[in-house]
Amino acid sequence: MKEIKNHPSFFLLLGAVILFSCGEQVLEPPERLIPKEKMVEMLTDLSLINAAKTTNVSVLRENGIEPMPYIFKKYGVDSAQFVQSDRYYASLPVEYEDIHTKVKERIEKQQEEVVRQKKINDSLKLLERERKKSSSPSKMKKEITKTTDSLP
Repeated sequence: MKEIKNHPSFFLLLGAVILFSCGEQVLEPPERLIPKEKMVEMLTDLSLINAAKTTNVSVLRENGIEPMPYIFKKYGVDSAQFVQSDRYYASLPVEYEDIHTKVKERIEKQQEEVVRQKKINDSLKLLERERKKSSSPSKMKKEITKTTDSLP
């Protein structure tokens, strides 16, 4: 046995077995496999809802939103289909990582859009405050007095 472990072809054979076993499909695709892009959409929504749930659960309660049933209904899938699809994709590490990378990218893109929209809204509010400030009654009275004083 000691002679076999020291033989170079043993390491080549062991390496080949490991290499081919990594590429082997562990699970067969389920009958009703959720397409990869739909899984990305579902997981993105689920991440956002769970973030909202940890931030302000009362809003979800007030609106009667339960995250998982909401997601299943929105995408027309059931819990078994979701679990089987998730398990299948998890058995393919490269695919699963790609799905989660896309989810992260979508969330980051949405976050950037929220920040951009917040800046626009803040600018509009500031402009509105400035407009109201410049048209305050006392200032308007001064402007009217100034204008009437300059009349012949």
